[in-house]
Amino acid sequence: MAIVQTFLELTNFASPLKQTIIPCIITAYAIQIAVAIPSIIYQSDRFFDASGLFTFFIINLLSLYLPAIRTKYADNNLGNVADAVKEGAKAVAAGTPLAISYNWRQLALSGAVAIWSVRLGVYLLRRILREGHDHRFTEIRVNPKRYLRAFIGQATWVIFSMLPIMAVNAIPSGVRSVHYTKPTDFSGFALWTFGFILECVADYQKAKWQQEKRDKIHDEKFLTSGLWSVVQFPNYLGETMLWIGLCSAVFGVLICNDVREALTAPDSSPMSVISILFFCTIGPAFVTLLTLKVTGVPYAEKKYNRLYGDDKKYQKWKRETPKFLPIPPKQH
Repeated sequence: MAIVQTFLELTNFASPLKQTIIPCIITAYAIQIAVAIPSIIYQSDRFFDASGLFTFFIINLLSLYLPAIRTKYADNNLGNVADAVKEGAKAVAAGTPLAISYNWRQLALSGAVAIWSVRLGVYLLRRILREGHDHRFTEIRVNPKRYLRAFIGQATWVIFSMLPIMAVNAIPSGVRSVHYTKPTDFSGFALWTFGFILECVADYQKAKWQQEKRDKIHDEKFLTSGLWSVVQFPNYLGETMLWIGLCSAVFGVLICNDVREALTAPDSSPMSVISILFFCTIGPAFVTLLTLKVTGVPYAEKKYNRLYGDDKKYQKWKRETPKFLPIPPKQH
């Protein structure tokens, strides 16, 4: 508990927002570096993706519980947590942060991130364990500096994506606006649900197609059926949509005056609208940039072009199927 107490004291800023976000940033980079060290030593990429989703899960929980821990166990009273756990579940429920009353929006947003991270983490871990390695890292995993940068980049991805969730979880209890349902809640969670389902179905269809190919049920070279006949990368589209949905729901509450005031230090001005826009757009923008320009679509296209570039069916599918948005491409 001494380490935790020291950690809380070092990050005990006057701003509730900084009290939550800075410890989460430190934790995200610490987790990724901890996984990077053995991965670099053994030149293994088995746990790269899984470690990223695990970091999402941990940062999500930390941002949710950290404000309650600071409030309930201030004044060097963190030892009560361990004592309560030893006394049993009843004592835990009455004397730990689990007894804090959270706003429904905090639980819903954190729950959405938890569901997404666990689902995708299990899917990616099963895939890498089955295939043995990730072709994306064939060249960089033998270069320690480049491989470390990949883990650092992954931590940055987690932080940027989680900024709006961390901001909502940092809102002190008693702020009135967080209790009211807003139009952005309906539109945001609806978009998250649609994006999540789209990503799940796309991953399921791809996994099923790959398994049937291994079982020699078909001999198709590449997947062009189901959602993959509508857009070339439906899983990436779903990923982008669900993060835009979460950020939309967050924007509706962060823009409220009492929330903007509550997240800053007592002697500071309320968060500016520009800051709110930054918090609610940097995550989806970063995810979209990675997907379309860095690790997602460019890598897949390079791989497919190398393997199937001369295939007329592939050329037709690539020419006639929208890449990302279900908008028919212009015919030349």
